[in-house]
Amino acid sequence: MAVFGTDDDFVAAALPFLGEGLAAPGEPPPVAIADPRNLDLLRDALGADAKDVTCIPHTDWYTGSAANAVAQAASYLTAHAGPGGRIHLLMEPVWSGRAGRSARETTEWIRYEALANLLFAPMATTALCAYDTRTAGPAVVAAARRAHPDTEVYEDPVRLAAELDAVPLPLPPAGAQPLLEPHAAAVQAWAQTRGLPAADAELFAAAVAETAAALAPLDGTALLWGEAPACVCELRSARPVGDPLAGFVPPPPAGPEPGPGLWYARQVCAYVDIRDDAGGATVRLQYA
Repeated sequence: MAVFGTDDDFVAAALPFLGEGLAAPGEPPPVAIADPRNLDLLRDALGADAKDVTCIPHTDWYTGSAANAVAQAASYLTAHAGPGGRIHLLMEPVWSGRAGRSARETTEWIRYEALANLLFAPMATTALCAYDTRTAGPAVVAAARRAHPDTEVYEDPVRLAAELDAVPLPLPPAGAQPLLEPHAAAVQAWAQTRGLPAADAELFAAAVAETAAALAPLDGTALLWGEAPACVCELRSARPVGDPLAGFVPPPPAGPEPGPGLWYARQVCAYVDIRDDAGGATVRLQYA
C-alpha cells in the first residue's frame, strides 16, 4: 500500500516498485493502472523505460463493481502474467468515482481490497495499491490500511469481511412483493414493470435464478422491491453460505460447482449482500 498526497510522493512510491518489476528475471512488463494524469507523471519520470511499462487508465480497468474488478484482474493475469501469475501491478482505484461515491460503495471496495489477499494468494503476483489522499480521503485510507498486510493495523481478511457483514441489512419495505418461486421469467416480468429496460431485466432475472440455484434449498418466499435501476430481490437459504469468498472466485469451466450462481450475480449486480445466521442465510441482490 502506498499513500501519497502530492505528485512527487506518487512518483517516489511508484518508481521503485515498477523498477523492481522491470528488473525481475523472466517476468512480463510491469503494469501501472492509475489516473491518466498520474500515468503521464510516470511516463515522464521513467524516461526511456516507459516503453517497457504497460499503462492502463484506471477508468478503463475499474469499470463497474468490485466483483467486476476481480474478474478483470483474473482475466488479465491469465492472458499476460508469467508462470504462477508473476507480474508487478500498480493499482489505483477510482476513488473519486464509483468507489467513493457512498459509504456503502466504499465498503464494497474495502471488502475487495481485503479479500484480494486471499483471492490472489496462490499466485506470484506483486501488487502495490495506490491511495491519493486528495481523492480517497482520510476515512477511506484508514479503512484500507486494515486490508493491506504491510501496515501496522492489518486485519485478517476473513475477520474484516465478517466485521463488514455484521452490520444488519435494512428491513425489506412493507410493500415488498412476495414470489413463491424465483423463476427468471417472473422476475424479469416484474423488473420490467418497475422500469428496467428489457435487457437489464433479463440480466437481473438471470442473476436471481442463478443465485437461487446456488442457494438451494430455499427457505420461504423471495421478496422483490424497488424501482429501476435499483431493483432488489431477497432470497432466503435454508443453509448458511459460510464462505467469505462466495461469488468472488470464478467458477471452473467444466461445469456447476458451489458458488457459480453467486459469481454470476456479483458480475451482474451492483450489490450482493450475504448474511449468515443460525437458521441459514439471507442473500440480497440489487441490480444498480
